[in-house]
Amino acid sequence: MKLFATVAGIAALGFAIASQGMMKDENPMVGGMAMMKMKNIVENALNSPDHTTLVAAVKAAGLVDALQGKGPLTVFAPTNAAFKLLPDGTVDTLVKPENKKMLTGILTYHVVAGRVDSKTLMDWIKKGNGKTELKTLAGGKLWAMMNGPKNIVIKDEKGGIASISTYDVYQSNGVIHVIDKVLMPGM
Repeated sequence: MKLFATVAGIAALGFAIASQGMMKDENPMVGGMAMMKMKNIVENALNSPDHTTLVAAVKAAGLVDALQGKGPLTVFAPTNAAFKLLPDGTVDTLVKPENKKMLTGILTYHVVAGRVDSKTLMDWIKKGNGKTELKTLAGGKLWAMMNGPKNIVIKDEKGGIASISTYDVYQSNGVIHVIDKVLMPGM
């Protein structure tokens, strides 16, 4: 069955950076690898060479089981390049055992309960007069808004903006939207 992929957001935690805008593909490519809709979020993330930093962080935070669960979850998944935009040493510091709580807070800030695909996001943005608020599993807020006719961006509590480079990478337990920045909670 073909899945209609439009435009929207994670990430997730699955992903293909080359595509901007609308996408229609049963098993989209992310980092040159097919993301299989019958696999879960973690299984597909492990298969993406563009998400090795995210996978390492998820493991360090002890979130593998949660992201392999039934869900559904929506993950805004930052790429390796997104993590490289953080100040030098940030990732190395966050993955230390003594920083597990902070790392968990940042990672779960990228996750929203439910399967929120791009069509849903666009509908919510339209109903919200150009913006919609999303509650994250960390308890924080994200805002989705349009940047052009077919590009959804995500704003974090610190005012940072992430563009979605690949929308609607469906998983057995949710959907991933690949983003180009790490979202930061207000903490």
